[in-house]
Amino acid sequence: DLERYRGCLLGGAAGDALGYPVEFLSRADILMAYGPGGITEYTLSGGSALISDDTQMTLFTANGLLFAETRRRLGAPGGGSMTGAVAACYRDWLQTQQEPYPLSGRHTTAWLIHIPELFHRRAPGATCLEAIGQGCNGTIEHPANQSKGCGGIMRIAPAGLWLSTPSGAGLLAAQLAALTHGHELGYIPAGLLGYCICALAHREAVDVLEAVRKGLDWAVQTFSSAQHLPKLIGLVEKAIRLSNDDLPGHTAIRQLGEGWVAEEALAIAVYCALKYEDDFNRALIASVNHDGDSDSTGALTGNLLGARLGLSGIPAKYLEHLECKSVILELADDLWQGVPAAYQAHIPPMVHVAGTPKPEAVPLTPEAALWDAKYNTAVYGGSEGFPMNRRG
Repeated sequence: DLERYRGCLLGGAAGDALGYPVEFLSRADILMAYGPGGITEYTLSGGSALISDDTQMTLFTANGLLFAETRRRLGAPGGGSMTGAVAACYRDWLQTQQEPYPLSGRHTTAWLIHIPELFHRRAPGATCLEAIGQGCNGTIEHPANQSKGCGGIMRIAPAGLWLSTPSGAGLLAAQLAALTHGHELGYIPAGLLGYCICALAHREAVDVLEAVRKGLDWAVQTFSSAQHLPKLIGLVEKAIRLSNDDLPGHTAIRQLGEGWVAEEALAIAVYCALKYEDDFNRALIASVNHDGDSDSTGALTGNLLGARLGLSGIPAKYLEHLECKSVILELADDLWQGVPAAYQAHIPPMVHVAGTPKPEAVPLTPEAALWDAKYNTAVYGGSEGFPMNRRG
């Protein structure tokens, strides 16, 4: 359902953009600055609602998944590793945080490095910066560290869209989070979120509660030996119970934590998505007006409800002025479409078997040329900048 793919990524970016200006403010400070209702509209900067590192890294995640599948279809040597390709894209993202635009003389994997708006440093997490700088090679079996910060979960929504089976999407999401966050509660909540997004986007669950219930069962089966799994299960169950109570939203959220760590961020998002399942606006406002990591909890809430309600369920005010909206839409559409048949039909395999006739190059159709520029050569510069000169 293209509507749900677009809703998931744009919803996450909307929550991120709404919460970013108040990320480091207490609830009391938010109310003092924005009035008794808290922040309820975008705070514009230069006419745009700015996204943070949460959405930036989400986009690079999507780019990596599409690159991996493209290279797999082409038979590239060593190609097709989803975690490897996403890690390479995260290393490209790291360059956008450390170098000015444009990059020159560098080999890159992500076409997103040609988007100047993504070179803004928007409070990136220390764990992500450090782990990616050290190679971005953590795994569930060989953890990179013992961090359980929300920097792993905030970026994995594309995993829930890319794979069509919730169990596969959940495991992929956990693996992608483990690239930088090695604590069990750094990657298992990410897996649970990926499962829920997939179940909602692919209509394997009729509502958020069913998706979460099925996701909890999956987590128990998949990570049965995880020492810290009971804490996650207990916190998400608490979020479910609180969503049925009459407590004010900020009071309920305070019982779940502040969202700086993955299990709390997920629990807050589950609470808001359940409490206001049919009202994207109220859910997003509740998810950011608290004492914690407002942009991340807003992003996760937007991912969940966007996958549930679709793009049509997101109020127009959250689509207007949203930074990088066209790029977000483009990646959502590419995740939904997948590698076009026209592309593979026109590209000969990268590996030629000796003694066999070498395939002749066939002129690319415009559709195939566009895909190649995005997810093979990475020279695409966005809808207004195609093609770019290859850098590196």
